[in-house]
Amino acid sequence: MNNFDAIVIGSGISGGWAAKELCELGLKTLVLERGRNVVHLKDYPTANMRSWEFPHRGQMPRSFVDENPLITQAAGFGEDTAHFFIKDKDHPYVQDKPFEWIRGYQVGGKSLIWGRACPRWSRNEFISPARDGYGIEWPITYEEIAPWYSHVEIFSGICGNRDGIESMPDGEYLPPFEFNCAEKELKKRIESKYKGKGRYYIQGRWAQLTEAKEIHLKQGRGKCQARDLCMRGCPFGGYFSSVSSTLPWAQQTGNLTVRPFSVVHSIIYDDKKGKAVGVKVIDANTKQEVDYYARVIFMNASALNTNLILLNSTSGRFPNGFGNDNGLLGKYVCFQNYRGSVGGSIEGFEDKYYYGRRTTECMMPNFRNLGKNDMDFVGGYMAFSGCYRERGVEPADAGIGAAYKETMSEPGGWGVYMYMQGETVPKESNHVYLSKEKKDQWGIPLLVTSVGYDDNDERLLKDFLTQASEMLDSAGVKDVRQYDNHWAPGRDIHEMGGCRMGKDPGTSLLNGHNQFHQCKNVFVTDGACMTSTANQSPSIFYMALTARAAHYAVEEMKKGNL
Repeated sequence: MNNFDAIVIGSGISGGWAAKELCELGLKTLVLERGRNVVHLKDYPTANMRSWEFPHRGQMPRSFVDENPLITQAAGFGEDTAHFFIKDKDHPYVQDKPFEWIRGYQVGGKSLIWGRACPRWSRNEFISPARDGYGIEWPITYEEIAPWYSHVEIFSGICGNRDGIESMPDGEYLPPFEFNCAEKELKKRIESKYKGKGRYYIQGRWAQLTEAKEIHLKQGRGKCQARDLCMRGCPFGGYFSSVSSTLPWAQQTGNLTVRPFSVVHSIIYDDKKGKAVGVKVIDANTKQEVDYYARVIFMNASALNTNLILLNSTSGRFPNGFGNDNGLLGKYVCFQNYRGSVGGSIEGFEDKYYYGRRTTECMMPNFRNLGKNDMDFVGGYMAFSGCYRERGVEPADAGIGAAYKETMSEPGGWGVYMYMQGETVPKESNHVYLSKEKKDQWGIPLLVTSVGYDDNDERLLKDFLTQASEMLDSAGVKDVRQYDNHWAPGRDIHEMGGCRMGKDPGTSLLNGHNQFHQCKNVFVTDGACMTSTANQSPSIFYMALTARAAHYAVEEMKKGNL
């Protein structure tokens, strides 16, 4: 059977949510995934392995690194998690400028290997791009998305504290992981020094079940065990992923069909009907073409793959890519700036330690350009931070033997770190397009990335390094050091845009419900839809947008509008 009510392209964070909502609302839904199938519990081969059980103790051999210079740079990549990442040679692309495209192709997508940070956007992020002249106006407000934030937070299970901070609004939170002793003191010192200046050091908002509520137990999930082995796949379901949560929930409705090994070629547009009618798929293994049909289509392939598919979806009506009347498809691609970090040591807690491997970090919400632009850069930045007990110091006169082992078995001092997550400016010159010469093994043009930093990124980075260093110094942190890692864009894994939302069809491709202006039965709710990046981690926002759009789509179908 090739006919469905809805087709969802992609099975990651947003695709899983699209499947859950559409199936719950009664639609027979097909989820297309280009990678292999992954089943919760069954397909986590390294979940309970000890470090000494890996041939290379968690590291990848030099031969693998040499063959895969891009993917081996990804956060969390190692011998224990490599099965959830692609290999470079299997999925090439073309770089006009350095851009590290991090991908995980399997059912569940990157929801199996994401960082899990889930702060909400504030009202400022919806207003500031148009207000300060570095972007177009968002077609929705914080007030419109807030109930959908709550909807997805309750189901997914987000831990955090209700801090009452304007730049990082409170949500529906489970209890947070506690600060350790050094973090408590760091919070006290920073907030005392900067009292009244909007600088806060808070517990992170994270997709970890510190308590398993009834809704999570119904999903078959349990409390986080603080193993900090999340990216191997969690057998307890302690963190949110499509594989442990939304897809099994959708499966229980009887309305879900998941088809792995399905490389989407394009959306099928019927010129006579004036709408999309289906999706052309190439079987990843046999390379046989198959067409699937549906009344509504959700694009959730991840930002750059969604752009690729849409650019490749040409027809008599859309000769330059799907919905691309204004020529902006693939343009205004942006990312988040992770280049800056600071670190040092904090004294006075040598008689204390902590237990467990906490899976979250502390957060410092944005304090720049709130309400008005008062810096020499636009946008803002937040920071992640933590304090940790360092390993023992190797004795100078005992590089081997009992003395060495005894010294290394004792903890050293306490280290402190803080790294940025900065907003970047959407620019037409930051774009992706299809290669005219090169194709992949399925005959689909390769994506070309032409995305880079600008002067605003450099000024924002400089301010973070200066302010973070001053804050740690004022809190008594010793030997404060600054780092600019000079990462290429992409390694942040937060690429966004290319098919942005907006009020004006002349400057955007999607409306406030994530529908194409020019084709109402196709929705884009992954990172490609983003009008701007803000400074907060985006995944929980994708979930909220997806749930909202799915409910709207079903309402419109009932009215006969789709």
